[in-house]
Amino acid sequence: MGVSVDTRIRCGLIPAGGAGQKGRASGGGSIVDSTQNAFTAGHYAARAQAYVDSRDHSQGADLDEMEAVLRGAGAAGWRVLDLGCGGGHVSYRAAPHVDAVVACDVTATMLEAVARTAAARGLANVTTQQAAAERLPFAAGSFDAVLCRFTAHHWGAVEAGLREARRVVRPGGLAVFMDVVAPPDRAADSHLQAMELLRDASHVRDYSVAEWLAMLSGAGFAVETATPRKLRMVFPTWTARTGVPPETAAAIRALQEGASGAVRAHFAIGPDGSFDLDTATLVARAA
Repeated sequence: MGVSVDTRIRCGLIPAGGAGQKGRASGGGSIVDSTQNAFTAGHYAARAQAYVDSRDHSQGADLDEMEAVLRGAGAAGWRVLDLGCGGGHVSYRAAPHVDAVVACDVTATMLEAVARTAAARGLANVTTQQAAAERLPFAAGSFDAVLCRFTAHHWGAVEAGLREARRVVRPGGLAVFMDVVAPPDRAADSHLQAMELLRDASHVRDYSVAEWLAMLSGAGFAVETATPRKLRMVFPTWTARTGVPPETAAAIRALQEGASGAVRAHFAIGPDGSFDLDTATLVARAA
């Protein structure tokens, strides 16, 4: 990404589009890719517990940053949406700092696993709701914050999902988006998307930081900070989590081995296929 790990980029207040967005998913004016949502839900149905148990998902400096932002915002009385909750790690970390967390996902088994885990941890303020990001069953302005981690790259209509996120958070409310991001170099970007799709057929796209800034602005968010990081993926663990068959794992390794020196260096590809992902945490306010 051209910056050192954990370097904070001060973005200033990115000019944001108005809160009243045309064609939002809940208003029927935009195209919502229900086929993609159904495919993603089916793809992850059998993998829910693997994502609850995942060390890559249960820890990280991005979660630490999110907690610090909530503490600094004085969020004790807030109602928070964990959008695309997956294994629920955002919900578990946010719950002690707020009044209520709604964990929302398209995959029913993920929500069942999150509900079990939250109950086992004594987090009585975590509830679940099955819904797609592009069509949220919540009233406008009904949340004080929306938190979203490692999920937008699965959405069939990402702009619609971000407009919905803006719709359901109150004006001036907090938003924290955390995801894998595409590198600005096009060859490295192509390598990342190919590798991701081979590993996970529900993958749509990892967006660049520039794309994220533009999409959030268009959805009605004013971005305050963007923090880039590197996340090391251990190849056998990374492929096992999504049940990658041996022949597909071999195809990914062939893709890595055939990559240019510049691409291999960018991702720090190791002898066993382990590599670095670029991620970013974007903290914003609803304009």
